Amino acid sequence: MDLNEEQNQAVNHKNGPVLIIAGAGTGKTRVITSRIVNLINKEGIKPENILALTFTEKAANEMVERIDLEMPLGYSELCIKTFHAFSDQLLRGKGHEIGIDTGYKILDQVEQWFFFKKNLFNFGLDYYRPLGNPNKFIYDLLWHFSKLKDELITPEAYISYAEKLTGEEKDKNLEVARVYKQYQELLIKNNYLDFADLTGYALQLLEKRESVLKEYQEKFQHVLIDEFQDTNYAQFKLALLLSQNHKNIFAVGDDDQSIYKWRGASLSNMLQ
Repeated sequence: MDLNEEQNQAVNHKNGPVLIIAGAGTGKTRVITSRIVNLINKEGIKPENILALTFTEKAANEMVERIDLEMPLGYSELCIKTFHAFSDQLLRGKGHEIGIDTGYKILDQVEQWFFFKKNLFNFGLDYYRPLGNPNKFIYDLLWHFSKLKDELITPEAYISYAEKLTGEEKDKNLEVARVYKQYQELLIKNNYLDFADLTGYALQLLEKRESVLKEYQEKFQHVLIDEFQDTNYAQFKLALLLSQNHKNIFAVGDDDQSIYKWRGASLSNMLQ
């Protein structure tokens, strides 16, 4: 591929962490795919030892297609996945080690809403279950729980925080915190996970089971992340954990383009 001087410098970097910040249309994805091809063809890294993470299936498929054009037929399969798909793969394979039934079902937003509604009157809601429209706050509560999971805030930590507040603020936060705990317990009881659970539980698996962490750290000698500005805290921590020994983490992003900020993306990850 024709690359400029800065792009070539990034693609040919040997070892250690790299953060590339560049604007829209500057060839960021091109650099990351060129980097992968270079690692395989010039540095002798096996395809199965490379992990590339992105945010949408479309982006992952585009990356695979670009690399296929540059590689010989029959090369080993690369692990190019969304964060959710990679976390799901981890849990399907090893989740039993932290008590996750690997046959779990992932609930989408609509399924979450119906599941919550089905259990609405078991949650002890007061402030957030108006008599005239008891379903009014379901999506708001589910969105809030998702943000808490993205920031790795457990129900227990939230309850502890709420108990330190006073007056009506304490009552409202404690109500939400307790419902958050009940909701998580109900999900597990029914063998359900939502999308926000995936990375959190994958992280728990790696943190609690050293043998699993070691296996994946040794397997993935290079970790590459596209659209890094869209990572939330849980995803950021997962990537750091996988690369903490070899430190071969290569992240590409645009700090002006955080399209998932509303969904928990954290620009502080780029700064860190």
